Amino acid sequence: TVWSYATVRYNAPALFDEVAAEATQKVGQFNPQGLANTVWSYATVRHNAPALFDEVAAEATQKVGQFNPQGLANTVWSYATVRYNAPALFDEVAAEATQKVGQFNPQ
Repeated sequence: TVWSYATVRYNAPALFDEVAAEATQKVGQFNPQGLANTVWSYATVRHNAPALFDEVAAEATQKVGQFNPQGLANTVWSYATVRYNAPALFDEVAAEATQKVGQFNPQ
């Protein structure tokens, strides 16, 4: 749901707050694409959700090896865009990206 809103750059604060509250409890069930799409959505509309970003960072750090290059890039872009400090996540993504550097598409 929030991905659709973010795609058209429409921030519906009440919706984003409710989804963040629910998603924070369920990020362990998200696959890598779901994790990346979730933080991308919040970053795209610049919606503040620190608890969600904390939980996604912890989960993504554990699943970093399952991310494709686009998911890695979108995830760290999201944190950088909202200037959210997640050093463990960035360290893990950097290590994984070095393994997958030949798979990244230039943009």
